[in-house]
Amino acid sequence: MSALADIGVTGLAVMGANLARNAARKGFRVAVHNRSPEKTDRLIAEHGKEGAFVPSHSIEEFVASLAKPRAIIIMVKAGKPTDEVIAELAPHLDEDDIVIDAGNALFSDTRRRERELAEKKLLFVGMGVSGGEEGALEGPSIMPGGAKAAWEHIAPMVTKMAISVEGTPCCAYMGPDGAGHYVKMVHNGIEYADMQLIAEAYDLMRSIYGMSAGEIGKVFAGWKSGDLDSYLIEITATVLAKQDPSSKSALVDMIRDEAEQKGTGRWTAQSALELGAPITAITEAVFARALSGRPAQRKAASAAFERAKLTPKAARSGELDKIRDALYASKIVAYAQGFEQLTVASKEYKWDLNPGLIATIWRGGCIIRAAFLDRIREGYEVHPDAPSLLLQPYFRDAVVKAEQAWRDVVVLAIQSGVAVPAFASSLEYFDGLRRERGPANLLQGLRDYFGAHTYRRIDREGSFHIRWSQDGTEVDA
Repeated sequence: MSALADIGVTGLAVMGANLARNAARKGFRVAVHNRSPEKTDRLIAEHGKEGAFVPSHSIEEFVASLAKPRAIIIMVKAGKPTDEVIAELAPHLDEDDIVIDAGNALFSDTRRRERELAEKKLLFVGMGVSGGEEGALEGPSIMPGGAKAAWEHIAPMVTKMAISVEGTPCCAYMGPDGAGHYVKMVHNGIEYADMQLIAEAYDLMRSIYGMSAGEIGKVFAGWKSGDLDSYLIEITATVLAKQDPSSKSALVDMIRDEAEQKGTGRWTAQSALELGAPITAITEAVFARALSGRPAQRKAASAAFERAKLTPKAARSGELDKIRDALYASKIVAYAQGFEQLTVASKEYKWDLNPGLIATIWRGGCIIRAAFLDRIREGYEVHPDAPSLLLQPYFRDAVVKAEQAWRDVVVLAIQSGVAVPAFASSLEYFDGLRRERGPANLLQGLRDYFGAHTYRRIDREGSFHIRWSQDGTEVDA
């Protein structure tokens, strides 16, 4: 019999197979299993020489091939499929064996699964993995949460599987129960906002200035060398430059304008609503995808509502720079909102999340990796309790510098009838945030009128209510 495996992977679609290959390449013996044996056989046939694999065609054989305490990565679809695999595995596991869900799970499911497995004396890790197909193989950013004892056992393997930046692995323990999957969820929410902002910048250049995909791609390629340096900006330039061989035009021009979503952005927005965290940019990005998914409705509205035809104009000196500045300022807001949500959730669920550490492990491997994550990490090192990223000196100064260009771009978009929900909502958030006194006093007065919800005064302590429908007097509530 071959030596027992160090770690197992069940679920050998692209991500699972690449994680298994990653572990094998790093010198670990890897047990591999898939419900469809053909995928297991294909992995061994195509990549078996990359390292030490122990293939299995049954759960019993798979579990038996692992050294104790067993560490098993599940990489299947979130929700019911994950529960089904756990239910199939659990009867064959022993006390202190470790189940690791590396899919995009809803954090509340992760919390439930940890409790359920703890009752069986099994350890559970909810492990966020970001980097896509390439990252899973070459080294992703990894966000584990769950049982601390489980993390301590798997850390030497998982940390080695993650990519490193300047010698620091992009992997760290996030906290108990659902902390890891929550951090990954918010990562994906920020990713939604980042991508929507890029799409809006592209739309402005295309619709207002009549630029071709190739021309816009060159602009993005130039932006990569500045403050906007990031993976998403880099691949935007690549996607826009790609030619479609069948139509002889830019590939992006042949793609339907219907953006799909797997749910993590929506979960981020839903959680933020429950926590009262104002993540406007992320939520608008989710809504923008939802609207893109209604082509028939948009076609009917396009016919019903006459729209002035835009005559493309040449971009004068500095106009594209304004779009760049507006994109950067809006991006800062999106990250600030995401980190604020993490802070609020950490307090609510008692996770003790470390924003600076999260920024550190997002610097490589993950989809939202960007040069300015170093600035975020440095900012939290100096100001660990900053209530908002926007109040840290570097980002405060960057937003102030970009403010006028930001406003000019949003005004131009509105005047031209080009939708920029993420740009505009980010600017409105900024304007609302920096007002010491806003109009919510009227909202509270109205709430007191129709629902006796009371209000607080600026000149003395306590809660008060007006007898609106009686004698109009104020009383202590």
